[in-house]
Amino acid sequence: MQSSLRLSLSLSGVAALALSNGAVLSAAAQDVGGAEDLGVMEINLKDAVKFNWGFQGALQGAGTPNQTGIGGFLPIAVGENSVFFADVLLNANFADYGGNSSIVNTEVAGTTISTSSRLGYRWLNSDRSWMYGVNGGYDSRPMNTGNAETGVTLYDKESAFFQQIAAGLEAVSDTWNFNAYALIPVGDTEQRLNARYFGGALDTYGLDVGYFITPDLNASIGYYYQSGDLGTADGSGVQVELDYQIAYGLTAGINVSYDEAFETRVSGNIEYRFGSNSSAAETKKKAWQKPTIQALSESVKNRNVRVHDATDPQNSCKIFNPLDGRPVATFFGSQYKATLTAGTAGKRRRWHCNPGNPGNGGWEPA
Repeated sequence: MQSSLRLSLSLSGVAALALSNGAVLSAAAQDVGGAEDLGVMEINLKDAVKFNWGFQGALQGAGTPNQTGIGGFLPIAVGENSVFFADVLLNANFADYGGNSSIVNTEVAGTTISTSSRLGYRWLNSDRSWMYGVNGGYDSRPMNTGNAETGVTLYDKESAFFQQIAAGLEAVSDTWNFNAYALIPVGDTEQRLNARYFGGALDTYGLDVGYFITPDLNASIGYYYQSGDLGTADGSGVQVELDYQIAYGLTAGINVSYDEAFETRVSGNIEYRFGSNSSAAETKKKAWQKPTIQALSESVKNRNVRVHDATDPQNSCKIFNPLDGRPVATFFGSQYKATLTAGTAGKRRRWHCNPGNPGNGGWEPA
């Protein structure tokens, strides 16, 4: 009897100890292994990589317009460690700031619609410490033109249509990010904008290297080489960019670039993306906010068709002898001013050459 009682008490004590240990282990598991502490290896990419869409906008930069539009990221196939995707943008391009041309001499005018499309493949390495990607696609840009940046009226204004094919390589870790890209114009790459200037889409090859100061703040520096537009824009450039994720899905940035063709340009951008992940629990969002995981469904960068304009070398204004009306010289390079003798009294006036002007052979009072 006593023996049975002792056995019963012993079994009860073991059971109580097991239950108490189980409760402690369960609580510890919740603290250590909960979603908020979910390791990157436990993330199911089919949950984290979803269709997202939203709006983006940017201020004019080096050969790029003021623009705003809508975009979408579509994961076509999501694997255990990879995603095959499509990424598309549709932007409305607006007029340049008054007296400040985005393409150097001629102000961009009116509203046009540009497009950008990418197909790409992104994948994670074995321990998911790096995301790698490759992408390619097509971009188009119609462009209306206005007067000269100086305010001078330009004649015979024409619209232009530029297009390019593009390719990119990406690599992202929790600390560093790299983006190499090539923008290659195709079709009619140099087109007349007006009687004075030609516009040309630029070949651009670049590499951006970024560093995550915090998971939400990324600073990058880049080098690019551009060529085209009758050879007037050939040369190297540098740019620095700072991007900050203000809230989940909302990112703003500022970009400063310099090259000899465009000189210093400052531009800002903003992007907001909606998606099914936006309604996920905060604990899951925290787990998905690793830069390597976020990069799997981010929009591809460097999508603009960059344009530069240059003087048409064939357009000129003739200089006439005011005494007999005969041409004595031909003036090329219409962006410069010339001094002419007007009238038999020998008075001198300042003029500039503006090809297309129907009066005075293209010459206008300065």
